[in-house]
Amino acid sequence: MLPIDAAAHTSRWRRRHPVDKAVLALGLTAAAVALPPWPGAVLVGAVTLVLLLCAARVPAGRLWRAFRVPLGFCVTGSLTLLVQVNGFSDPAGFVGPAPDGPLRAAELLARTGAASLAVLLFAFTTPLSDVLPRLTALGVPPAVVDVTALVYRMSFLLLDSVSTVREAQAARLGYTDRRAARRSLASLGATAFVRAFDHAARLQDGLAGRGYAGSLRVLVDDVRICPRFVAASLALVACVTGTALLLGRILP
Repeated sequence: MLPIDAAAHTSRWRRRHPVDKAVLALGLTAAAVALPPWPGAVLVGAVTLVLLLCAARVPAGRLWRAFRVPLGFCVTGSLTLLVQVNGFSDPAGFVGPAPDGPLRAAELLARTGAASLAVLLFAFTTPLSDVLPRLTALGVPPAVVDVTALVYRMSFLLLDSVSTVREAQAARLGYTDRRAARRSLASLGATAFVRAFDHAARLQDGLAGRGYAGSLRVLVDDVRICPRFVAASLALVACVTGTALLLGRILP
């Protein structure tokens, strides 16, 4: 199991309905995108970080390990705003620095960073196994939900198989040099491919033996939507929005 999935299953908000957490996370995400980068996105990011560390009790180290991946994409996308293409006939050169490049890059980084934290707030508190069975109530076809759930579960089996094979190869000195590493990686890919098909075949046989008729019935925890939590979430988003707009008029 991935660390973010383990954290979601042991989260302090684990027993809350996914709608409760979706209202809060999506509201903060929308605020991060719609509000001005300064001070809107910065304020949204700070509030979301407090919710993650203090309210949801997500360990700081685990949060950083999960956040640094989308943060890398945010930084990479922001760097492209530092330059502009002038054209071949421009005397300044084909490519040059953008006049407002640093400001635009900082604004984009603030927006995307705050939105990524808001999405992680939902991911760190809501396991995918709590969301998928409830998607049918929103009109999602059961077949789509079943395929998504099976792929989600089989991905962990595949990752475990890859980890086991890689450890066995490393114990046999399969990565001592580049040639051995290439040979081991090729063997690892072939083994993972064969095992994936073997898992899929056994899963199909198991479903057929249990009389699969087009949908998988799973037990869903009887958790109700909390009106107080939803109202508090909407009030928090409204408060953040109002504060950001007010500070935007006061601060330069």
